[in-house]
Amino acid sequence: MDIRELRYFSAVFEERSLTRAAARCFVSQPSISLAIANLEAELGTELFLRHRKGVVPLEAAERLQPIARRIVGEADAARNLFRHGAPKQALKLGLMRTLDGRRVTALLKPLTAREDLRLHIVGPTERADGRIVSKSLVGDGEYFLPLWSERYVAALPLAHPLTLKPRLRAADLADVAMIDRCHCEHSALARRSGGPREIAAIAETEDWALALVAAGVGVAIVPEGVVHGRSDVAVREIEMTLKRQVGLAYSASRAPSEALKILIATLRAAAPQKLRATAGRQKGAPAKRGRRRSKVAPG
Repeated sequence: MDIRELRYFSAVFEERSLTRAAARCFVSQPSISLAIANLEAELGTELFLRHRKGVVPLEAAERLQPIARRIVGEADAARNLFRHGAPKQALKLGLMRTLDGRRVTALLKPLTAREDLRLHIVGPTERADGRIVSKSLVGDGEYFLPLWSERYVAALPLAHPLTLKPRLRAADLADVAMIDRCHCEHSALARRSGGPREIAAIAETEDWALALVAAGVGVAIVPEGVVHGRSDVAVREIEMTLKRQVGLAYSASRAPSEALKILIATLRAAAPQKLRATAGRQKGAPAKRGRRRSKVAPG
């Protein structure tokens, strides 16, 4: 049993999904599965019940979780206790405001744990060494290093008639009161809904949008991660494919700072193997004429 296995176990326990735990820890799903298998073999008991949509913690997992959380926390505290005051590189990182808290935590922890970085978080449009944004927000003169993809889902008031449907079509949302977000990432849904959209409110943040949904004001289309664990709204899949790719955008016209080089190396090392392979395929793909295309980060 080691710290990494306990860290991965806690992620699976909290996420109730091997896939989401892998994304949160920035590792491949087989790494998570192997860690759980090793723990179960060492403890001589099964920790999770697997099913098609995720996992359910068993009694042994419920007993292990507070111990694992304490051990991981104490290990991190011990590491911080003996850090020396070596010079640090300042890294200014812009964060898109629509990222959910779990992903932000998983993204920043490896950076705040480094002894050679001093992190400053700014808005996504402020001057920075790099920005964590959706690919649709990447400028012409920026490289893009993909980190993860996530789908959009519909968040509905608990008593909304559409909750009677297991999945929604774009046409189902025509003439439905909608909570619009101050972003253009899901404009494709509006184009395919087959009818006019009734905008009941415009929300500047995901939390505000979900608060309005919970109050019954309307329906919101949001990234799947932001509704994780919420019991005050209903969540339904949308039959049409609606996803966003999130990654690191940084200037292609100026040399990266030493701090940015550290960030890129950290993200590349932590990225799941499948995502690294996707990035490699994109690197060699030809650009289509007539469309703006962000530059793929050099390998």
